[in-house]
Amino acid sequence: MYAIIETGGKQVKVEEGMAIYIEKLNAEVGETVTFDKVLFVGGENTKVGSPLVEGATVTGKVEKQGRAKKIIVFKYKPKKNYHKKQGHRQPYTKVLIEKINA
Repeated sequence: MYAIIETGGKQVKVEEGMAIYIEKLNAEVGETVTFDKVLFVGGENTKVGSPLVEGATVTGKVEKQGRAKKIIVFKYKPKKNYHKKQGHRQPYTKVLIEKINA
């Protein structure tokens, strides 16, 4: 059984026992989070939401809060003596999916 949920402005396909990396959530490590924006539930009997599936939830446990690898943003305009170097590390939350309630 799998589901498609929406979190952080993105859609993610999840299965039970799967670890996903999503946009940062305000939750402590070890806390249980519930995703109620379920767009699709697949398996033996599929349910398609319009836009959300009624009464379906996905629960998971926060395993880790972290920051991704640094990316370099370099802006440059030739012949104008303009350059700007900036680094960025995107925060993320690692969630272990425990149960899909459909």
